[in-house]
Amino acid sequence: MLDLLEFFAAHGKPASLAEISQHFGWPRSSTFNLLSTLGARGYLFEPEGRGRFYPTPRWLAIAHTISAAEPIPDTLVRLAGDLNERTGETVCVGAASGGNVIFLEVVQSKARVRYAAEVGQRIPLHATASGQAIMSQWPGRQRTALLRKVEFERYGPGTPMSVEAVEDQIRAGLFRGWFRSASNYSQDLGGVSLPISISERVFSLTVAGPLNRIEVRMPEIAKLMHATVAQHFGPRYLGNEIKGLTTPPLDVI
Repeated sequence: MLDLLEFFAAHGKPASLAEISQHFGWPRSSTFNLLSTLGARGYLFEPEGRGRFYPTPRWLAIAHTISAAEPIPDTLVRLAGDLNERTGETVCVGAASGGNVIFLEVVQSKARVRYAAEVGQRIPLHATASGQAIMSQWPGRQRTALLRKVEFERYGPGTPMSVEAVEDQIRAGLFRGWFRSASNYSQDLGGVSLPISISERVFSLTVAGPLNRIEVRMPEIAKLMHATVAQHFGPRYLGNEIKGLTTPPLDVI
């Protein structure tokens, strides 16, 4: 069913049973059963009346209901948009989901060459600036329990390859006042991340882009992020709400 939804999203037009069956290599009988069930439940209709199917707005209504029950705080959405305008790079808001960070909000850079992140994208907690920012706010026992389950894999030259290496990068990030990634997970991608705590939920706020463009700007971007967070949440926020994080002078606005 998820494959079918992604198929319609990619094609953007109605499709027949034969087209869907052929595209996925599904048996026609199984494809017919799936389309019939979704149609009977109000999730598909035939806009042309010729046996060509397309999703109904019911999917969107359900998605809105789910989102409204646990929304991303409006302040974070505005903050992400503000940082996108100020840095010119892609800005992502993430939260922990199992052993990964899942992006809940993405504001794409307008640059031709950019980090093309997507809402719903998952990246590993231990290997990324976004994940380490979130884990820095966890109790040590919680962090240790997760890291013991990690199967360390070399994604790039910056990937931490042991529990100790992850802990070292987290300590360095807290002392520095921001978390960095330089080909840690995606080759030639760089990122700067801060943890954001709202109503006992910890999010990551990340500015990311091509490493050859962003690496020399990391300290500048980090100061800009601190200053922008102070504008949206108040100047005392990072010192009061984020455990252990060094706060640089807010002199860049």
